[in-house]
Amino acid sequence: MCDIKKICVINQKGGVGKTTTAVSLAAGLSRKGMKVLLIDMDPQGSVASSLTSSKEKNLYHFLMGECSFIDCLTPLGTNLDLVHSTESLTKAEVLLAGQKDGQKILAKKLSDIGDYDYIIIDCAPSLGVLNQNAMLFADEAIIPVATNYLAYTGLKFMIDAITEINRYFKHNLKISHIVPTMHDVRNKSNNKILKKLISEYGVKITSPIRINSKLAEAPETGKSIFSYDAKSRGAEDYGKLVKTVLGDQEEVKNINKISQAIPISARVQRLMEGKIEFYD
Repeated sequence: MCDIKKICVINQKGGVGKTTTAVSLAAGLSRKGMKVLLIDMDPQGSVASSLTSSKEKNLYHFLMGECSFIDCLTPLGTNLDLVHSTESLTKAEVLLAGQKDGQKILAKKLSDIGDYDYIIIDCAPSLGVLNQNAMLFADEAIIPVATNYLAYTGLKFMIDAITEINRYFKHNLKISHIVPTMHDVRNKSNNKILKKLISEYGVKITSPIRINSKLAEAPETGKSIFSYDAKSRGAEDYGKLVKTVLGDQEEVKNINKISQAIPISARVQRLMEGKIEFYD
């Protein structure tokens, strides 16, 4: 599985376009001839709402050993497969938290998976054990961040959390891209935040995803933005993101060198354990 690019789309803050980004990226890559697996790690099951899945078995059953990988797999097209989730995944959060190495179950379950160029994981807005599974499985993280002040201030916490989790678990999850989302070019505050992001994070910032009603309408039809309206601004902007991801070098140097494990900060630890919530 060393040749598969494993990407988690993650941000502990909700409402920043994670599912839209994960679905659009997966669909766009598949349209470029890449074989893609999309995994929904969010108990809200938003991916299944965006891309129809009729399978009875889902990610919960797979993680709990109640079904095989094939039993929960939904082929969505020639190059795109989906493993969807429902609210039952919430139970997995509780059960995995009590297991030894419960943060690494996804990596173990998918250790021998093949025949994919990309695995894209849509994550819930948290740092709980499900998202720890996603981060410890993935090689890269893409962080969508809305171009507003609250999302901007929350971004540093997400970056710090990834750094500390890398150190604690001796992992090497690289932040490959930060995607500005819900960007209104007419809004002075949005433009100010975008400039701050570019100034502070440089080449990691991708072209912004402009606010576009078509992106909100597409899930109602069970289609990606490319199938729903290929000429929309949403399709144009996510098309650029797909090209950016495809243009990444296959082999990259690690930006976060792992030394000996150090304790996770108190706030990150408490958030991971579900003892505090991240509020807007």
